[in-house]
Amino acid sequence: MSKKKYTFIDLFAGIGGIRLALERAGGTCVFSSEWDESCQDTYEANFGDRPVGDIMKVDADDIPDHDILAAGFPCQAFSIIGERLGFADTRGTLFFEIERILRAKRPKAFLLENVRQLTSHDKGRTLKVILDHLEKLDYFVHYKVLNGLDFGVPQKRERVVLVGFDQNRPFQFPNGNSGITKRSLAEILEPDEKVSEKFFISDHIKNKLKKRVKTIPKEPTVWHENKSGNIGIHPFSCALRANASYNYLLVNGRRRLTPREMLRLQGFPDSFKIVVNDTQVRKQAGNSVVVPKIEAVAKELVKALNSKPVSEMYQAEIFATVQAQRIYAH
Repeated sequence: MSKKKYTFIDLFAGIGGIRLALERAGGTCVFSSEWDESCQDTYEANFGDRPVGDIMKVDADDIPDHDILAAGFPCQAFSIIGERLGFADTRGTLFFEIERILRAKRPKAFLLENVRQLTSHDKGRTLKVILDHLEKLDYFVHYKVLNGLDFGVPQKRERVVLVGFDQNRPFQFPNGNSGITKRSLAEILEPDEKVSEKFFISDHIKNKLKKRVKTIPKEPTVWHENKSGNIGIHPFSCALRANASYNYLLVNGRRRLTPREMLRLQGFPDSFKIVVNDTQVRKQAGNSVVVPKIEAVAKELVKALNSKPVSEMYQAEIFATVQAQRIYAH
């Protein structure tokens, strides 16, 4: 997948969704950091090494040199579910840990992911602060909102992805739906007969919900009750959340999503080990990334790293033009 092999670090690593994506794009992880112990347990079980804890306590000199910095930095400070405090929230200031490490280690590139609301938070000023800080470090920055539905998973999950390079490289975000293997909701869901009774809602609640629904489309579906109490029924899942997903998403109006189904909706393979309890898996899946989406971005990032910087490309084009003119003149 790549002409050269690249190393990366995995910050705010969660359970390793970004690592999995970058490894699929040919990268090698040389350092990871995640403060949540349950996430560390899952990460270690699946990747064989345990992330270090709080990145704020890690000296940049102790971080190995690397080509790519990857981070799904905490999003609660900017999200709808959070209070939208942004940099007034201590979780928002964790972005500056990324800045600190970029300044000290100067990797060739970075890949960051956050909630879509980051683009509109504080009338766009929060994103502007982030972009200004990254550009002052002399990085060329690209960002775009990407939807999980366009990258092979039946989950409507819109997130902003930021990619930056230490040189002006010819980068383009991947075109969703192009060459992507899609998994339908039917492929994601487990048969009801194989799902534990603990995931099914009571008949009383089920009947109350059905009275509020005028038309029930063909299964499989995921029922989504929003904050206003309105119920949407879709052939895909709305975005998973750290804990709330368990309560507001219902498979065919009958039961909750299982831990394995949640991981599948994020694009994790069935070989991904579950080593913590259901509550922790719900939290971990809700905080993770759509793996095939990040993989598609990572492949374009690697392609850009394997290309000449834009200025060099222009110089080569000018040289070729001059040579052609000389040949023609003779």
